[in-house]
Amino acid sequence: MSRIVYVNGEFVPFEAATVSIMDRGFLFADGIYEVSAVLGGRLVDNEAHLARLDRSLGEIGIRNPHPTNEWVRLQTELVRRNELAEGLVYMQVTRGTYERDFAFPPAETPPTVVMFTQAKTVARNPVAERGAKVITVPDIRWKRRDIKSVALLAQVLAKQEAAKAGVSEAWMVEDGFVTEGSSSTAFIITGGKVVTRPLSTALLPGITRLAVMRLAEEAGLTIEERLFSVEEAFAAEEAFFTSASAFVMPVVEIDSCSLGDGAPGPLTKRLRALYLEMAGA
Repeated sequence: MSRIVYVNGEFVPFEAATVSIMDRGFLFADGIYEVSAVLGGRLVDNEAHLARLDRSLGEIGIRNPHPTNEWVRLQTELVRRNELAEGLVYMQVTRGTYERDFAFPPAETPPTVVMFTQAKTVARNPVAERGAKVITVPDIRWKRRDIKSVALLAQVLAKQEAAKAGVSEAWMVEDGFVTEGSSSTAFIITGGKVVTRPLSTALLPGITRLAVMRLAEEAGLTIEERLFSVEEAFAAEEAFFTSASAFVMPVVEIDSCSLGDGAPGPLTKRLRALYLEMAGA
């Protein structure tokens, strides 16, 4: 069965899906995206993802093409048509198609909406069993990282550095402090406390980040939202990163520096188990 995707109001076979070369997402990266996980055929933490999508669209002045209930209907239908039990639903909205010009097109120009699914093992990821390795790279991104823009060239380059190094993720560093991963939120555990950078325009407000922090507090763990340096990360008892596709991913090595005993730590494993329980895995 061909994968079914959604393009501008229609569910079509993957092979038949097209977008204009004049689409502003293609020409200018003028668009926003979101990704929701699917477990057991059910969307995970989806309401928060759709709220972030709406916020990001508003921050760059793109009209949200659908109310929340319509987004959910379309996502659910896409999951059903693709018989997706576990994986991801990707959503992208651009400023639409118009003759190339840097200024916005006329206000009545309809946004382009694209959605597709990807089958992926997220609950029983083998990397989570052995722990992930990460490297650090300079953070060369723009100043509005809180907006989930499709302009991801800096993250692509960081991911490629990680791929060349044979590791799972790259943590981006600015002024000596970790901002976030190339597609994740960075955490360390030190002194028994869970530490992550506070929200600002310097990083994306991670949806999984928020859920994990809530679960940690409910479990009686102490959360510290503050900057942490690469050196502090090297000396941490444990580390992990979070995202819609990784959930809670233990980190066992940073820049070839082994953390703890080189295996996923007990608090990280506990948080991953709590998240999986919440997600209904």
